[in-house]
Amino acid sequence: MGKKKDKDVDAEDHGKGQRSPKLCGTNYPVSIAFIVVNEFCERFSYYGMKAVLTLYFIHYLHWDKNLSTAVYHAFSSLCYFTPLLGAVIADSWLGKFRTVIYLSIVYVIGHVVKSVGAIPDVGDSTVHVVLSMLGLVLIAFGTGGIKPCVAAFGGDQFDEEHTEERRKFFSIFYMSINAGSVLWKNGRNLVIPVDLVFIAGSGLYKKSPPEGNVLVRVCKCIGFAIRNRWNNSKKSPKRSHWLDWAEEKYPKRLIQEIKMVFRVLVLYIPLPMFWALFDQQGSRWTLQATRMNMDFVMGVCFCVVKMLNALLILVFIPIFDMGVYPLIGLCRIKLTPLKKMAAGMILAALAFCAATVVEINVIKSVVEPPPAKESLVQVYNLMDSEVTVQFPGHTVFSDPLKSYEDPSGYTSLPLTGESQLYTVTVTHNGAEYQCGLTFTERTAYSLFLHTAQPDFISKDLHSIFDFCRFINTHTENINITVGTEEFYAAADYGISQNISVPRGEYNGVVCKTNSDQYLIDLGLLDFGAFYTVILSKESNGLTFKKMEDIQANNIHIAWQVPQYVFITAGEVMFSITGLEFSYSQAPASMKSVLQAGWLMTVAFGNVIVLIVAEGAGMEQWTEFLLFAGLLVAVSIIFSIMAYFYTYVDPDQLDKIFREDTDDEKVESSDGKKNEAVSLTDMPKQTKM
Repeated sequence: MGKKKDKDVDAEDHGKGQRSPKLCGTNYPVSIAFIVVNEFCERFSYYGMKAVLTLYFIHYLHWDKNLSTAVYHAFSSLCYFTPLLGAVIADSWLGKFRTVIYLSIVYVIGHVVKSVGAIPDVGDSTVHVVLSMLGLVLIAFGTGGIKPCVAAFGGDQFDEEHTEERRKFFSIFYMSINAGSVLWKNGRNLVIPVDLVFIAGSGLYKKSPPEGNVLVRVCKCIGFAIRNRWNNSKKSPKRSHWLDWAEEKYPKRLIQEIKMVFRVLVLYIPLPMFWALFDQQGSRWTLQATRMNMDFVMGVCFCVVKMLNALLILVFIPIFDMGVYPLIGLCRIKLTPLKKMAAGMILAALAFCAATVVEINVIKSVVEPPPAKESLVQVYNLMDSEVTVQFPGHTVFSDPLKSYEDPSGYTSLPLTGESQLYTVTVTHNGAEYQCGLTFTERTAYSLFLHTAQPDFISKDLHSIFDFCRFINTHTENINITVGTEEFYAAADYGISQNISVPRGEYNGVVCKTNSDQYLIDLGLLDFGAFYTVILSKESNGLTFKKMEDIQANNIHIAWQVPQYVFITAGEVMFSITGLEFSYSQAPASMKSVLQAGWLMTVAFGNVIVLIVAEGAGMEQWTEFLLFAGLLVAVSIIFSIMAYFYTYVDPDQLDKIFREDTDDEKVESSDGKKNEAVSLTDMPKQTKM
């Protein structure tokens, strides 16, 4: 065991003191190429799954949009809580290199389990849910454990004097993440090569050995400082910082490093609100897109918009690095990392203001599911003349309904409880007919009036999306083929099933009876619409009447582009800068821990969305506006906190403590006591 341990430590020490080969005469180590490609592959598979995760919940597992949103953000939150575990494993046990290797295997297993859960023939709905959730948990532990190690491991490859190259590396690293996101289709195909790519560069890496159980030491040091201060605050003189109460037991260097970490973690407190907005691209914004017109206009479609954030990242990073930031510098404005992050918050808030405007216009043409103690109802008059319909105690249909007239849309019907029996009165040619109908809350109903007897059917509005159905008034059964979809409508006012039909022109729809075959031209079946087609037999053949129960979405998905532009610009200024800031302000022994702390702000941001999605119960546009307002308020608080933050150089700790050691040698000869080292002794940069 001792020999194996020494061998592992030697492997981690390999390359630590030597300079890595450089790329094409630059100061960039060759090893970062393997790290960047590895991150590209991992993100490729991750975004391939996550891009459609909300829609998978809704259309495959048949969950409602709030539950789907909640589970989506719970998964995202877990993906960003687990980096803390990965940081502890890397810094305390395996080192960054082996942590990435082993947790990548967990990640691959998670994708396999999740894929099996999506196979229709594997078990029932319960099996699908269990396998899907198990796969997502494994993916969360795999990808989360890798996150804090890969970025910090890449930063470790640079020589100390190449700080500018290291700063640009984080931009390149972030571009690799989004390049993987762009190519998200069939992402699972690149899961297995992740380990192979990373291992291929093994001989070129600088592998720092684990620093011991850093997190445990930090927690023990903090706990001792608190206890010591509580027990001795009245007996001993005051100290400049509460952590200085740990000096009796812990090294001064560790205390100074914890102080540095704490100063950054305090700045992290407001940051989750940015991620609460940013991560709604995969949930609320995706659901908004499904209620919009996705026809091809200028090459814009749902797939392109889903990739728009990643595409814009690839464009914006060089634009900001080589254009925007230098121009701001020419204006003699010092744009520090914290100022960039504050500006990124404002841009994200503007993105949600744009999303609010889009949502207000979308809901004008979209039928939302009814709330509790309420149903929706519409009436089709298939009689030979107009009729009136009366619901006792309500004037939901006050005007007469003309024969074969397009329904005016769904009308809200209040209920006294979860369900209610209504005695509906129908008047036709002076004669009154009554029938008892039971309505259930949160459901939409269609009432068909014809000469045989009224037909009363319901449908779930959650699943309405490009649907079509047929009503057969003919005396023979009819089989209808619309594209690749097959409908069947029984004779004498039989109603076919509701089937989703892709948007398109349907000019040669085949209708077969036992005795004949007919072709009808349905024309355009548009996005988001629900069509009812009435088939009738006339002397000249089969005729039809196409009714539009729910109007097509008339707000094009291209209107989402502005909000993606704002959120991506905000991401460039906030996320990339924060990634580099976290690394630059972290002591060498705690870089992965501080990176994990940065990633945990994403986790808490998703928790915020989870709480709002399940508990707020407000309209979507007001929810968007609420998030925008909260982020503006938080950005002001963050700016005030950032103003009082002073940048430090963690690499100066080595110099200071070397000098401190020399002073102690002098002290041993002259008897003078050396003062404790504090952050005030370290070289400082500008505020904010």
